[in-house]
Parts: sequence; structure tokens; C-alpha cells
Amino acid sequence: MLARKRYRPEEIIAKLREAEVSQGLKVSEVIKQLGIHEVTYYCWRKEYGGMRVAPRWGSSRNWRTRTRGSAEPSLISRWTR
Repeated sequence: MLARKRYRPEEIIAKLREAEVSQGLKVSEVIKQLGIHEVTYYCWRKEYGGMRVAPRWGSSRNWRTRTRGSAEPSLISRWTR
């Protein structure tokens, strides 16, 4: 049995957009190109159908370094006790 692939929401939305672009093809042909099962396609379309990928504001690493010193020192000491 093959290992199961987990897709991030951004990847799922991108694959659904690819499927929308290929309007002239049958669903069976599109899912073969995407490399997913037909049931997976319909579940994704039901859950993520109207969504768009949100713009990234930078990596999470940048976010951590920007917010690291922003907390008030008295609050930090309360959290660590």
C-alpha cells in the first residue's frame, strides 16, 4: 500500500484552479492529470470550491522574529511562572 499524501489547503485550491482551467476535458481526464482520485476531487470541490489562496505576508519565521520583542515584559514573567 502506498503512503498517503497530505495536501495543504493552498495546494488543494491550486489543483482545483487547474481543473477549472481545463474546461474542455472530462472530469476523469482532469483527475488523471492532477494525480488524485475522483472522490477526492469532489470532496475538495465541495469543501474548497469557492476559496482563493490568501496572499502570504512572509514566512512564519519572519513573523516570529517580528513579534518576539513586542510583548510587555511584565506579561511574559506572568506566563513563565
